Amino acid sequence: MAQQSDFSSLVASSCFQGNRSAKSIEGRAGFPVFRWITFVVLLVVCSMVAAQESGEQIAVAPVESEQFQLADVIIDGRLVMKVRGTASFPATRRAAEIEQNIIEVARDKAIPAEAVTLKEEGDRTLLLAGNRLLLDMFDTDAEIEGVSRQLLAEVRQERLQEVIASYRTDRMPRVLLMKSAYALGAVLVTVGLIFGFRKSFRSLGRLLDRLLKARIKNLEAKSARLIRSQQLFKLLHGLLKAAHFLLVALTLYLSLNFILGLYPWTRGFATWLFGLFLTPLREIGKGFIATIPDLVWLVVLYFVTRYILGLIKAFFQNISDGAIKFKSFDRDWSWPTYRLLRIAVIIFAVVMAYPHIPGSGSEAFKGIGVLLGLMISLGSTSIIGNIIAGYSLTYRSPFKIGDRIKINDIVGEVTDIKVLTTRLRSMKNEEVVIPNTTVLNGAVTNYSTLAKQEGLLLHTSVGIGYETPWRQVEAMLKQAADQTSGLLKKPKPFVLQTQLGDYAVNYEINAYCADAKNLPHIYAALHRNIQDIFNEYGVAIMTPS
Repeated sequence: MAQQSDFSSLVASSCFQGNRSAKSIEGRAGFPVFRWITFVVLLVVCSMVAAQESGEQIAVAPVESEQFQLADVIIDGRLVMKVRGTASFPATRRAAEIEQNIIEVARDKAIPAEAVTLKEEGDRTLLLAGNRLLLDMFDTDAEIEGVSRQLLAEVRQERLQEVIASYRTDRMPRVLLMKSAYALGAVLVTVGLIFGFRKSFRSLGRLLDRLLKARIKNLEAKSARLIRSQQLFKLLHGLLKAAHFLLVALTLYLSLNFILGLYPWTRGFATWLFGLFLTPLREIGKGFIATIPDLVWLVVLYFVTRYILGLIKAFFQNISDGAIKFKSFDRDWSWPTYRLLRIAVIIFAVVMAYPHIPGSGSEAFKGIGVLLGLMISLGSTSIIGNIIAGYSLTYRSPFKIGDRIKINDIVGEVTDIKVLTTRLRSMKNEEVVIPNTTVLNGAVTNYSTLAKQEGLLLHTSVGIGYETPWRQVEAMLKQAADQTSGLLKKPKPFVLQTQLGDYAVNYEINAYCADAKNLPHIYAALHRNIQDIFNEYGVAIMTPS
């Protein structure tokens, strides 16, 4: 302990002198970073030395086994061995006593490192250094390594000799002085790298400004100022600053770990500090290597699925183009059917891939899957209903794109048929979006389907007084229909007397039309011709009472 106290005083005085030296350098050369880094490094060293409970080792948590408890024996941050404990004599207590025995022997230079000997006593083997007991070994200790007690004792004898020799060597003044020189060199290299990074990134920033400024300005002009040059410059400089920060942090981290690893009193902390980042990376690497077979399986499945989808798409492309024909399969069904089959193939591929997805068996992955399923089931009822209605409309084919239809008193031309919605363009050039569930549950009037084959029957009514002969009225109505462009000559127009009212007879002119898209214009022309002809013959059209 006296040696530990002397070393603590020595390091503390070194911290103070190093601080004064840095101040003098700053005053002469304006070099504040050197002072800051030196102060941080020495402060960490001082704090680690002061934080040591015994000044010689850093305790490590015991390792739990399935059947018994193990603890690590650590000297100067290095693992010497693992020992087993019992309920009455825990492994941590046994490890602490062994550590203390080894340190006491190592401090006593009168005992040579080669003086570690073995002594058999019934059911145990004693490891002695002169007359001092280092540890005793039992058959249960050998069971941990799976070897005999005698063989394990010989291995630990050699290990203890190495540890005692290393303990003394690490504390020799010449070795400490050499390692301090290494530490000083590491600090200087770190400072040089930090200044080099700073200068290099400043030069790189100016180079990017010079090379990319004109190009970014042109990109801003071409994008109608949707892309702001100032924002892009900030993004680039932000990325440079992030890379600069990461390099500086990595340099400081490696330098601090190297310096702390030089001294036996701080080597344990250096090991912990290095493992703080190395352990997660090692675990990630092991996990990645373990998932390589599954990743290869997923890649193969991806390409097989993609190939199958390509074959299916080519098949339905031929159906759509008419190269392949089926008697009861309409060409318009090709792409909707392809989409259904594509969804089925993708779902099957996902089911096949699920067990091979890394982490699919974890509780977190299962919880996310349940959450997503719940969200979909609660929020997609209407979406699923519209999808089913959309495919139902596809295979029922009540209308096609370009047809003029009427849905819930909305008349328009079909412009698009999607899985979820149907879009119409009204006669006022308005786009009307109708959910497919509404289309499926309502009545649909299609003006175009039969108009292309037999003609659509247009009709309008007029009320004429009883004094006008009905033959004359029917002749005038037929003449008006004959003069209206857009109405077919064959089949011929005909007139129906729909009602004998109190003051007038209601006549209905019916004429065939093949152009369902121009119904409003044809109706307007027919009404104009009826008024002109009735006015020409002096027949009054009655006003409804």
